[in-house]
Amino acid sequence: MNLHLLAALGLGLVASPVFAADGIGAGLLKSQCISCHAIAKPDNASLDRLWERKGPDLYYSGSKFNKPWLEKWLQNPASIRPAGEFYTRHVKGTDKEDAVDESTLTPHVKLSEADAEVVADALMAMVAPAGLIDKGAFKGEKVGMAMGAMFFNKLRGCAACHMAKPGMGGASGPELFTAGGRLQADYIYSYIKNPQKIDPHIWMPTLNLAEPDLQRLTGYILQLGASEGK
Repeated sequence: MNLHLLAALGLGLVASPVFAADGIGAGLLKSQCISCHAIAKPDNASLDRLWERKGPDLYYSGSKFNKPWLEKWLQNPASIRPAGEFYTRHVKGTDKEDAVDESTLTPHVKLSEADAEVVADALMAMVAPAGLIDKGAFKGEKVGMAMGAMFFNKLRGCAACHMAKPGMGGASGPELFTAGGRLQADYIYSYIKNPQKIDPHIWMPTLNLAEPDLQRLTGYILQLGASEGK
C-alpha cells in the first residue's frame, strides 16, 4: 500500500505529493511512527494541533536530516528536546528553577540496524514541498567558535531555548550540540530565517537577521557536533 494512503488512514491527513514509497520502510513508518509524527503534510496547521502533537513532523525529513545520523539515532535514540515536544507539559518547579520532569517523558522506540536502515531510506525519500526550504542558501561559511558562541549566546539569545553544550542552555527547544551531524545546512538556514514557514505557530521567534548574520549563525550551528553525522 502506498505510504500516502497509510498516512492518510492513520492520521486523517492530506498526503504530500512529493513522497511515494512502498515496502518494508513504509510498513515500519506506519507501525512505529505515525502515532506521534505526521509523515504526510498536515491539512490542519492550527495552534491546537501544534500543542497536541507528540513528535515533530516528518513529512519533509529528507530535506532536514542527514541519513547517517538517522540510521545511528534510530538504533540508539537520545533526547533531542530535553523537555519533550511541548515543553510546558514536562517541566516541574523546584526551589531554584523549573526542571524537566523525566517521569512524564516517553522513551523513543529503538530499531534494529536493519530496520533503522530501511526506515532512514523511507524518511530520506520524504522531501520538502517546493519553496519550503531555501535550497543552496547556505554558502559554506566557516565561523570561529568563540565568535559564534558569543553570537549564539549573547547577541541573539539562542541559549535561552537551546543548548549548544550538554547541560548549558534552555530546554524549551531542541539541543543543538549535535545539530551539525543531525541537520542539513539549508534546513538550518531556512528555519532560522522563517521558522513559522516551516512549522506554523511554533514558539521560536523570527529573528529578522541580515544575510551575513544568517550565514554566520548557520555556520556556527553546523560546526556544533559535526562529527555526529559521520
